[in-house]
Formats: sequence, structure tokens, C-alpha cells
Amino acid sequence: MGKVKTLRTIKNISYNPLLHIHPSHFNHLTQLQSLALEGIEIPDIQTKMFLPMKNLSHIYFKKFQYCSYAPHVRSCKPNTDGISSFEDLLANMVLRVSVWVMAFITCFGNLLVIGMRSLIRAENNLHAACIKVLCCADCLMGVYLFFVGVFDVKFRGQYNRNALLWMESVECRTIGFLAMLSSEVSVLLLTYLTLEKFLVIVFPFSNLRPGKLQTGVILSSIWLTGFLIAAVPLMNEDIFGNYYGRNGVCFPLHSDRQEKPTAKGYSTGIFLGLNLVAFLVIVFSYSSMFYSIYKTGINATDLRSRLHRDVAVANRFFFIVFSDALCWIPIFLVKVLSLLEVEIPDTISSWVVIFILPINSALNPILYTLTTSFFREQVELLLCRWQRRHTLKKDRKSLTSSTIFMETARPQCCQPPAYLQQLSLVEADHRYA
Repeated sequence: MGKVKTLRTIKNISYNPLLHIHPSHFNHLTQLQSLALEGIEIPDIQTKMFLPMKNLSHIYFKKFQYCSYAPHVRSCKPNTDGISSFEDLLANMVLRVSVWVMAFITCFGNLLVIGMRSLIRAENNLHAACIKVLCCADCLMGVYLFFVGVFDVKFRGQYNRNALLWMESVECRTIGFLAMLSSEVSVLLLTYLTLEKFLVIVFPFSNLRPGKLQTGVILSSIWLTGFLIAAVPLMNEDIFGNYYGRNGVCFPLHSDRQEKPTAKGYSTGIFLGLNLVAFLVIVFSYSSMFYSIYKTGINATDLRSRLHRDVAVANRFFFIVFSDALCWIPIFLVKVLSLLEVEIPDTISSWVVIFILPINSALNPILYTLTTSFFREQVELLLCRWQRRHTLKKDRKSLTSSTIFMETARPQCCQPPAYLQQLSLVEADHRYA
């Protein structure tokens, strides 16, 4: 009778208090089919730990991120981190659709404002230049989201086989760099625009407004600062590790135990240091501006007209601060909770990266351009001129009818806008715009 050879195909060492797993720990388990490592931290995890187990079909980790180190395994649990899944870079259909929608809205809105502000006469050339630079920075966030969508399509159905190579790739680091550059330049520019507006409104008779040269230097310094903030983690991988490759969307949102202490301290300094201070400056400045406008309005002769303008200004200020709060407060909370090692629900990360992080980039064109009274009046004037030119071409066949039309049916929108008839009101409105 032949000898029957029995093989043990399942190994479960879950929740063991292991502090270290040697890279060759599983070398002899060549016939193993299922390995359970749930509840075990593996800070020095490596791909070569699992390569000898050629027959391994099921593996169970504490974190989804570990799955990328066993790309040959058919089934890995947990199968998602809320952003990516075992099969796809973006875990579900909502994320896949949303990343394209947000990329389109962000890019289209900012490019539209850049184009319109280039065509329309500016009320303040330096302010207009700052807004266009802000739109350029925000547009980079749309480019980042666009490439996330592209690589999601590329890895569809086989993400885990490519996850480790993707997160360590030049492409991942490049789009992570673009997202960080966009985020930080946008924050610094919004802070500068807020402080500039603060000086104009709270100290209207001061001589503190920057000139053309000073504005150019400030804008160049902001871009240089943003570039350095985004580039520093790429300069030394031994110190920062794979800073941008902590997840499938290549953005260093929250900390984990695998992250190097330097990288953790650096991201904390950026998100809970620089960005938090900038947010508080913006909130304080807009609060002071609104108080100054309200205090000035008490002595106004035309209270009704003044009240109407103050309410409009208050609404704009509220939505500017609200959009900043909507964007940054959740990011601050996620960062704080991750530092306290509080378990963050998987879906939170995906919502923050795809929906919350781009909020400012998508809304800034509306808040800083499309809602201003001067810009609306200029757009109406531009459209009216086009309408008038189109009407003249259409009726040019009959000189008499064209003349009568021009005298009796001149489009009402081509009348001089209200800001030219009431110059004093424009100057006040411009201060607040």
C-alpha cells in the first residue's frame, strides 16, 4: 500500500503579538494555499516575503495596503482601503465617475476664467493677474484628477498586480507632486489675496498696496515656495520614504505606522502648521473686513442702498470662508485622527481626496470672478456688443431698416452700465470685490 503524503495548506497566525517578521520566515511553506496575518503590523513588509509561496491563493492582512506586496495571490483581504480595491485603482463606480466630473469642472471653470479675464478689461490689472495665477494653480488640481482617472482606466480589473509598481512609479510621484503644488500655491495665493483685500478695506487710506514689481515678486515667491514644499519629499527617499506613494491616488493624506518619522512630521507641519495658520488668517481677515464694512455703513446717508450692498458683500465673504472651511476642516480632522492612531473609516479617504480636496479649486473661479458685480457687467456688455454686431450684419441688406432699427430698437443692454452712471458706488463696490 502506498504511503499517503499529507500537506498542511492553511496557516493562521492572526493577532499574534509579533513585532517583526523576517523576510525568509515563509520560505519553507511552498505548498501553502491560505495564510492569515490579520491584526499583525508588518512595518518592514517586502514582496520577497511571499514569493516562495507559489501556491498561495488566499491571504488575510490587517491593512489593504499590504495586498500590493503579494501581487501573485488571487484573493486578498481586506480588499479595499476606501480608495482602491483589489481589482481597481478607484474602488467603486461613484468614484470613477466623480473623478472625471470634478476634473472637468475644475479645469473648465479655471480655463474659462483665465480666458474671460484675458478678453475683458480688468478693473484692476494687478488683481486680475493674481486671479489668473490662482486659476493656473487650481487648474493643476484638475490635471491631477484627470490623470488619476486615466490610470484607473489603465489598471481596471487588475490593479493589485500593478499596485506596488504604480505607487513607486515616476508617474505616481509626478501627479502627487502636482496635487501638492496646486494645493499649497492655492492656499498661499488665497491668503495673499485675503490680506491684500483686508488692507484695502480696513485701512483704505494707507499706502500699503503692492505695486507691479512687488506683486510680481510676491507671486514668484509663492510659486517657488509651493514648488519647494512639493519637491522636498522627492529629494531624499531614505529620509522621506515613498512620500506620495502611500495610496493609489498618490496624495499623502494621513499617516500610518509604515510612514517614516520625517515624512510624518513634514506632512503634519504642512497640513496642521502652514495650512491651518493660513485658514485662520483668512477667517480672521474676512471677519475684520465684514465688521469694518458694517461699521462704515452705520453712517451712510443712503441706508437702504448701503444695506443692499453690505448684504451682497457679506454673502460673498460667507461663501469664501465657508468653501475654505468645507475643504480644509475635514483634512485637518483626518490628519489629527491619523496622528492619534484613531481608526479612520475606509470611505473617508476617498471622499476627502476626490470630493473635498478639489472643492476650493472648483469654486475659486466662481467666488473670485463670476460673482463679482464688475465682472458680470463686463460680460453683459461684451455679449451685448456681440448681439449688436450680429444684428447689424443681419440687417445690412436694407440701410433704411437698419437705421430705423438702430434709432428705435437699440438693445437695452447696450446702455452704459450702472457703474459708469454712479461712479461713487462703483468705487465702494470695487473695494469689496
